[in-house]
Amino acid sequence: MTEVLLTGLVIGESARWHDGRLWCSNWGTQEVLAVDATGRREVMARVPTTLPFSIDWLPDGRLLVTSGQEGLLLRQESSGELVVHADVSSYGGLNEIVVDGRGNIYVNGGCDFHPDEGERPGFILLITPDGSVRRVADELAFPNGMVIAPDNKTLVIAESFARVLTAYDISADGSLSNRRVWAPHTGDGMVMDADGAIWTPGWADDAPACLRIAEGGKILETVPLEHAGFACTLGGPDGRTLYILTADWHMQESFESNLDRLLTTPTGRLLAHPAPTHHAGRP
Repeated sequence: MTEVLLTGLVIGESARWHDGRLWCSNWGTQEVLAVDATGRREVMARVPTTLPFSIDWLPDGRLLVTSGQEGLLLRQESSGELVVHADVSSYGGLNEIVVDGRGNIYVNGGCDFHPDEGERPGFILLITPDGSVRRVADELAFPNGMVIAPDNKTLVIAESFARVLTAYDISADGSLSNRRVWAPHTGDGMVMDADGAIWTPGWADDAPACLRIAEGGKILETVPLEHAGFACTLGGPDGRTLYILTADWHMQESFESNLDRLLTTPTGRLLAHPAPTHHAGRP
């Protein structure tokens, strides 16, 4: 049974389970939130940017935030101050982030909600622990959520406009190769479980749902949603709770019309649903 844990979000995104709580971006309020099992929320950071922004953590526990429109990767210091960890604005705007088990940071971007026909402007950048930056993937059709397998050898990214989950092999130096279709389904903020399946927001029979997908594309489980899903993760006291962030997005309306409505009407929710197995990989 799906439970509504929290309401009143102004587009919740970037769901992460960290230090015993569900963390997320609350785009419309420019805040990073942590939410406990009772639905009580705490503001963990105030972000000096507008959407999109996404979160993850360095191996030493410091919070990272993508400052999307500015093309900056921010880092939260022990004082709570956000400082620039990397300026990658020369590559374009940013969207999602994932940090692997070796401290390599992957950020994607190049997002354009109105690309010309045939254009695939999206990219993935690698920021290594020594601070170097390089482009490791391109020609992505709106890069969105990413996951890295527990062995740090595979990265899967949602290409939302192509309606496909795309996989890459990760080499020892962090480079990506062997691009291939992981599953012929759309996705957004997603999470891998201990069976190697991926949970991601999507659609079932033209209705919003959160899907558990096996490599190759088989749908293992469907969680119907009232509103469109934006991101999900696994966590909870037993590690087997699926947390889903939703908002009342209307597919028949334009991107701009949806944003105008959702940034003035807090329809965002955090849902909790029992899952068959626990989280694996990153984030």
